[in-house]
Amino acid sequence: MSDHSDERATMIAAGELSEFAPRGRERCRRHPSALSLQLRRLQPASSELCSSDGAAGLVGSLREVTIHERQRALWCDFTIPQEKSDKAEVSSSDEIVEKCICILQNSCINVHSIEGKDYIAALPFQVANVWPTKYGLLFERSSSSHEVPPSPPRCVTSGFSCFIIDCLLIYDNTGVRELKSNNERVCMFRMGPDEIREPLPTMFSMLHPLDEITPLVCKSGAGVFGSGRVQYVADHTMRIVFLSAEPSIVMTYDTVQSLHTVWALRRVKPEEQNTVLKFSEQMGTPQHVATSSSLTAHLRSFSKGDSPVGSPFQNYSSLHSQSRSASSPSVQSRSPSISNMAALSRSHSPALGVHSFSGVQRFNFSGNVQSPKRHNITHSPNSTASDSFLIPETEPIVPELCIDHLWTETVTNMREKNSQASKVFITTDLCGQKFLCFLVESQLQLRCVKFQESNDKSQLIFGSITNIQAKDAAPVQGIDTLLVLEGSGTLVLYSGVVRVGKVFIPGLPAPSLTMSNPMPRPSTPLDSASTPARPLNKHLGPLEESVLLSPVPELRDSAKLHDSTYVEDCTFQQLGTFIHGLRDPVHNRVTLELSNNTMVRITIPEIATSELVKRCLQGIKAILPKEIAVQMLVKWYSAYNAPGGPNYHSEWNLFVTCLMNMMGYNTERLSWTRNLDLEGSLSPVIAPKKARPSETGSDEDWEYLLSSDYHRNFESHPVAKALRLDPLEVSAPKEDFSQSLSLDSSTLLFTHVPAIFFVLHLIYEELKLNCLMGEGLRSLVVLLVQLARDLKLEAYIDYYYRDYPALVNTSRQTCIIDQVQTGFMHHPSFFSAEPPSIFQWLSSCLTGGGVQPYPYLPGICERSKLVVLSVALYVLGDESAVSNEASHYLYKITTGQRKQQMEQDDDRCSFTRSTSVSSLAEKLVIWMTNVGFTLRDLESLPFGAALPIRDAIYHCREQPASDWPEPVCLLIGRQDLSKQACEGNLQKGKSSVSPVLSSDIPAGTESEEDEDGMNDMNEEVMSLIWSEDLRVQEVRRLLQSARPVRVNVVQMPEASDHEYIEEKENRITKYKHNLLDREYSSVGDKASPIPCLKLESSGLILGRAPPRNTTVDLNSGNIDVPPNMACWASFHNGVAAGLKIAPASQIDSAWIVYNKPKIAELANEYAGFLMALGLNGHLTKLATLNIHDYLTKGHEMTSIGLLLGVSAAKLGTMDMAITRLLSIHIPALLPPTSTELDVPHNVQVAAVVGIGLVYQGTAHRHTAEVLLAEIGRPPGPEMEYCTDRESYSLASGLALGMVCLGHGSNLIGMSDLNVPEQLYQYMVGGHRRFQAGMHREKHKSPSYQIKEGDTINVDVTCPGATLALAMIYLKTNNRSIADWLQAPDTMYLLDFVKPEFLLLRTLARCLILWDDILPNSKWVNSNVPQSRELRKKMYINRVHLAEIIRENSISLNATELPSSEDLSLETLAQAHVYIIAGACLALGFRFAGSENQAAFQCLYKYATDFLKCLSAPTASITGHYNLETCLSVLLLALAMVMAGSGNLKVLQLCRFMHKKTGGEMNYGFHLAHHMALGLLFLGGGRYSLSTSNSSIAALLCALYPHFPVHSTDNRYHLQALRHLYVLAAEPRLLTPVDVDSNTPCYALIEVTYKGTQWYAEATEELMAPMLLPELHLLKQIKVKGPRYWELLIDLSKGTNHLKSILAKGGVLYVKLRAGQRSYKEDPMGWRSLLAQSVTHRSSEARAFKPEAIPAFTSDPALVLFADYFCKPTVNMGQKQEILDLFCLILYDCVTRENPEMLPTYIAIDQAVRRLERREMSETFELWQIKLVLEFFSSRSHQERLSRNPNRGLFMNSEFLPLMKCAIDNTLDQWLQDGGDVSLHSYLSGRAAEGPQRSMLACFLVYHAVPTPGQLAAGGLEGSTRFSELLLKFRQWNVPVRALLRLAPLLLRNPHAMVL
Repeated sequence: MSDHSDERATMIAAGELSEFAPRGRERCRRHPSALSLQLRRLQPASSELCSSDGAAGLVGSLREVTIHERQRALWCDFTIPQEKSDKAEVSSSDEIVEKCICILQNSCINVHSIEGKDYIAALPFQVANVWPTKYGLLFERSSSSHEVPPSPPRCVTSGFSCFIIDCLLIYDNTGVRELKSNNERVCMFRMGPDEIREPLPTMFSMLHPLDEITPLVCKSGAGVFGSGRVQYVADHTMRIVFLSAEPSIVMTYDTVQSLHTVWALRRVKPEEQNTVLKFSEQMGTPQHVATSSSLTAHLRSFSKGDSPVGSPFQNYSSLHSQSRSASSPSVQSRSPSISNMAALSRSHSPALGVHSFSGVQRFNFSGNVQSPKRHNITHSPNSTASDSFLIPETEPIVPELCIDHLWTETVTNMREKNSQASKVFITTDLCGQKFLCFLVESQLQLRCVKFQESNDKSQLIFGSITNIQAKDAAPVQGIDTLLVLEGSGTLVLYSGVVRVGKVFIPGLPAPSLTMSNPMPRPSTPLDSASTPARPLNKHLGPLEESVLLSPVPELRDSAKLHDSTYVEDCTFQQLGTFIHGLRDPVHNRVTLELSNNTMVRITIPEIATSELVKRCLQGIKAILPKEIAVQMLVKWYSAYNAPGGPNYHSEWNLFVTCLMNMMGYNTERLSWTRNLDLEGSLSPVIAPKKARPSETGSDEDWEYLLSSDYHRNFESHPVAKALRLDPLEVSAPKEDFSQSLSLDSSTLLFTHVPAIFFVLHLIYEELKLNCLMGEGLRSLVVLLVQLARDLKLEAYIDYYYRDYPALVNTSRQTCIIDQVQTGFMHHPSFFSAEPPSIFQWLSSCLTGGGVQPYPYLPGICERSKLVVLSVALYVLGDESAVSNEASHYLYKITTGQRKQQMEQDDDRCSFTRSTSVSSLAEKLVIWMTNVGFTLRDLESLPFGAALPIRDAIYHCREQPASDWPEPVCLLIGRQDLSKQACEGNLQKGKSSVSPVLSSDIPAGTESEEDEDGMNDMNEEVMSLIWSEDLRVQEVRRLLQSARPVRVNVVQMPEASDHEYIEEKENRITKYKHNLLDREYSSVGDKASPIPCLKLESSGLILGRAPPRNTTVDLNSGNIDVPPNMACWASFHNGVAAGLKIAPASQIDSAWIVYNKPKIAELANEYAGFLMALGLNGHLTKLATLNIHDYLTKGHEMTSIGLLLGVSAAKLGTMDMAITRLLSIHIPALLPPTSTELDVPHNVQVAAVVGIGLVYQGTAHRHTAEVLLAEIGRPPGPEMEYCTDRESYSLASGLALGMVCLGHGSNLIGMSDLNVPEQLYQYMVGGHRRFQAGMHREKHKSPSYQIKEGDTINVDVTCPGATLALAMIYLKTNNRSIADWLQAPDTMYLLDFVKPEFLLLRTLARCLILWDDILPNSKWVNSNVPQSRELRKKMYINRVHLAEIIRENSISLNATELPSSEDLSLETLAQAHVYIIAGACLALGFRFAGSENQAAFQCLYKYATDFLKCLSAPTASITGHYNLETCLSVLLLALAMVMAGSGNLKVLQLCRFMHKKTGGEMNYGFHLAHHMALGLLFLGGGRYSLSTSNSSIAALLCALYPHFPVHSTDNRYHLQALRHLYVLAAEPRLLTPVDVDSNTPCYALIEVTYKGTQWYAEATEELMAPMLLPELHLLKQIKVKGPRYWELLIDLSKGTNHLKSILAKGGVLYVKLRAGQRSYKEDPMGWRSLLAQSVTHRSSEARAFKPEAIPAFTSDPALVLFADYFCKPTVNMGQKQEILDLFCLILYDCVTRENPEMLPTYIAIDQAVRRLERREMSETFELWQIKLVLEFFSSRSHQERLSRNPNRGLFMNSEFLPLMKCAIDNTLDQWLQDGGDVSLHSYLSGRAAEGPQRSMLACFLVYHAVPTPGQLAAGGLEGSTRFSELLLKFRQWNVPVRALLRLAPLLLRNPHAMVL
């Protein structure tokens, strides 16, 4: 029986069996080729994937990969350095980890990342095996039979010859590389018999699929080789059997010596790389290059076909490889005197390798050539061609990984061959010690080696080896154990090398073996020789089998078992199924392979399921020595998981029994532990057991029930009194046991009892800080009381009594520990005589007393640490508390803890100053989120301990910083800020029109809104911006260009049919310009994410003429229309489509190319689409190859769009690749000898502007010099450069201005160019300067078409030069340059200047004098010249001129009418209007996007004046065309000022101009009007214009005030440049979104402007949604109350945060405050005011009704609380008081907006009520009330109130004094009712009895009464005066109010207590 009980005690009960089938098999079973797969199942498999045409789905991949033949698949993490990553947001120090699955093929390896990327890496050799490492992949090269050395010395005994095929790497048209022979040239050479063969490397690494495969190097220990030589791994006898990523180690097996070796895998150091490369250079000699046996050996295998040849694959690594060229005449070879490796003992290091491995060697043994260069054969000087050949040397491949020797098995005499490990793994024991275990199946041995890190963490230290007899083994990582299958078929559980017990599997029969030669019992020695390592913290969560994608091997061949030596001595009598092997361990589950070819899954039980038991085990394990801890845990695990144990045992009861037995207690004789067998569970979790409960009871059960606490509580219950139940007589327990029980000092834990007790006490204090562990506290205190009583720790006993007076019973048994035994006990240094109390520590901090460092266990007492440091920071104000200097307040108990863990804890608690903090509250909140503290943790903290944290949160909530991260915002309860940090994108509302694909819409169902391309705008936001009218719908109607235009033409009676047809065609012609230029509008740009590009062909311009509804085709030939009339309209349509793609959209080169239309008619649209992508910054992702493909098509529009697009995307970067791309299209930037290319003129113009964009603001000298010359480029040579010269000169001027933008006179290095003087000459004319530079010869040949002479053609060069001057001196206020641009003040000079040039001069002059621009008419008129000469010549026909002046409403500042001979009235009038228009345009630039009302009124006045002038009969004097031009310029200026605002007056003007079709209204004027309309509603109201230098330059290009005559007119200005306004647009719409309803809303925003020279700092209140001013003008933005929570965005610290908000749609989340309504629901605030009358404390506070709670909060918990606890019912009686209190509490919490305090209020009230009823059995809640009262009376809190008098109170100022008064009255009443006697007994050292115990404990806790021991030591004897007591009690920080109550007792006058 004893043997049976011992066997049973060491059995572990496993979980229930469950059948298991690998997912791969289930997939194969359903595969179409299931038959062939079934045949493959018969073959043994290791870890390979066996399938034929099967498909393995990749997790996270976008497709399935079919795996053919027998292939190896494995996971691998590749690390991408920053320079390879295309993600710009990753910092330079970070690396990106790319998770991939790798599939090994014959000639390559396929890599598929979970992000969908695919790589194909070529393999230059046959791979025997591949291993995933921490750094990438590790390959083992398969060696041929002739490569393996038969025996040393390794030499060639006979010569041989072989063939060499000179291979050439060729690309075919599909991009696949092939190996093809070049005429199969054959050379032969011979090798001498005495030359030594050089072995090739056998191990290689690949750090990334795009990297080269490099050889592995090894570095053996200096103790063996003397200097630790570095060399290549080239030993064919060394095989990898195991590789681990963490720790990064490799285990190899030497097939000759039969030894296993462990290596550390790491990156190669630079000095080791140099050593290898230098050594290879020294070894190389030309004479021996042809005798390299490594080369010939591989060539032999190559010729035999062993290595793959000609396999098609893509080698991406060539993209990153460097070209390798010859650097020296010497070539790699092997010297005969190099290696003496054969003389070394192979037992020390198997890394005997080659010393060099160069690129030429790789080429020679590789079947897949890496370099496309062909290696020519050259002759050696000392030999003939038939003897040898010489290959040019290439640079050696630099190794990247290295292995360091760590450990090798010891050499034994009985070492058997073929003892290679079949399974290797790393396991951890229960104390965190790591073991490397490898299974040698041939010897049925599991060999375990313990290892640990060195103190400096630089290397691993391995200990001795321990052998365990095993047939198979598997680690159980979830519970840090090891499952071993013994040879007898028994499963045994180990922890490290310590045997835990056999595993009992229900449902599986035990093996039955008859053994003729019985196997000895496995030895389990403890490895005590090595240094014990501290346990590592494991944070490994449970893994699911379904998540892991790993190849599942087939069942092992059972022949291996019968071949073993063990089976020869055993006879199997198979009575049933037995276990054959173990596999697939995941967490605590493992698969068993059974002998009947089935698999079952079992679960190894956890070490504990109760949270309390887990905490205790962790604490005890942390302070015990490792060997003792392992034995303790093993004993507990065996007892806890024993099969068929006692029924219904509580896990905690079992733990107490087991622990006390190990400490030496006899639990059978100790009464309370003996009764634990009969108690129910004190833990909320009961461990499941397998045995059935006993159905028969006993009398002892009834007696135990009567004496239990449950029975006592039931008898005192009101129900028992109401039922008048008689109390039962309880028989006195039979005290059969002697009171003098003793402990067994020989037990395992006896010497560590004090340390265990102290750790359990710290866990007890830790559990106090978790409200969910109340049951665990009551269970733990009983054990602590027993230990404290036995250890004679009176202070601890008194402490536990004060906490749980009802549980601490004085009649408990005491075990006597004599002095001898006490001497055996180890009292640790951290043990303290006074019990550490977390609540007492907090109380001392709050009351200002001195505090000692609080002891804590790292990793276990984390809450104690958090609370201590938070109070030290927030209450004591010590900011260093949360830094690494936490030792002032914490004392670490470090016994058994690793140093690494301690440092990690310090780092985790360090304070990171990454965000803006300005107060202790903010610092506390940010620090707590940094250490992972959440709201969930806060809710489980006791309300007293959590109060400082809640107070800090409450005051951070009022005005948080806008840049705080999401966890901080969640902690402080600001959902608006947390959502802002998390999302930042507004989801479309229900009213938004969702984008639909054209193929999804049935024919004939498209509405007008669906066709106009503006259906992606957020109508919900626009309805808030423009809520009073339908202006958005009107704009959509005006810009509708997708439907035919309907024109009503009435046929007159006298008109013939032919005349009628002509009339219809003429009428349609007038409307065509209105239709073609609507694409310039920009209402809906940048509105949507990636759409499906839908470009529609617009080749025909059609119209319908009702009522006949006939279609008129303008391309019929009857009407003279320009060719390709719709070409540019299509281009603009494509730009509009591309601008809808938001800049933040994630599109790549493949997406851009994929959307290329297949129809040639859509090429123009696609060209505009490309330009739009560039304007939005997406063309930076377009591959260079794709750009080349687009340009080689020769399509003019595509080239224009692409060049401008890529230039805009590379704005100001000076990108050399784009510079080369643009230079090809600009002859001036090409060398003079280059081939002349036929580049279309418009493409040249686009390329010149592109150069300006790429070099914007750089002042690049060469570029500026070329562009300056190009402005005045003469016509020629011959017929070149004769047409549209104006646009090229203008483009050169604009580009020059952009290159030198804003530099003014600071053009460093360009003084010799005389840029301003040259530009001035281009502007006013003069003799042409000599053409300098390398292109002067080209211009010697004159033009055959244009004769200009030596003078400058000002009509060509003036616009470009004028704007170039304006841009160079932009905002410089340079008056000398500005005077050059002033309009002429004499009639003579005025005749030399074209009127439209006066507009440009005035504009340029005003832009230079930027600060002088004022938004009024006086400043505008000041630009008109005021000369006396003009006035003198105006002397006749004054009356006629006055009439003209009145009708035109334009003052010409004339007093006399000029004569017709001296003055042209037309010239004066035209000059006047153009000067006014130029000044107005400058005014528009100055106030662009500002919505400045003064500027708007001024411009609007001039626009209406021009409009009146147009309708006047004398408009012909000025000219209708000139007036239309000036009016268009005024309209654009108005639109710039009001950009994005949708101003109604400007809209009316645009609509009026839109309807005009006759007269001088041409294509260009409609273009200007529609551009103005687009700017007015820019981006659907989300965008506005900027006034930065770059934006002004872009607007000058886009709004050039010379408009085309027809749709194909590009003579003066390239139409594509009109779209550069996008570069000046920036998102500035701020849209408040209610965080609860997720809908846009109105909110009051306070905008503060910075002070400038024009105005002081100012504040303005605006109603959002609104367009913000330019951010550089603002100081801060604030969401104003009282309706919403305030939010401050401080722009003085930077604008990046606000820019990110605006870029993501401008969504600013806001949250309504309590009792408030939104502006949409309550515009006037009346409903909110009605609620406010209740929120303010007044006499009507009781008028608060629970029904009104939804008006204050949307929290469903508060609404339900009001429904269930605050609504009165019938016959409330005494409960009415509680209901009223709940209503007041709820009202207070909601109005103060701290609803989280509701549980605190209720808990305080309930605790006080229990105290008043004297039913408080524990003092936990009284402690919390005491902490609350002390916090609000603390000095730190009072100082905060004094510093901020307006600071709101966290809790009701009336509630706490009421509660404090109630507690004082209750305790004072208890004293008067006889409590003074109990108190006197306690102070005298006698224990109180009866019902007074609980109230006495409450009194002691509340008044902080010292213990009797402290009083005795304090010298209170003889004190007769209160002053003496006050002086002596100061050391204990006893409050005066408590001393007043104690004084009568201490002064021997107990009857004189009058309180």
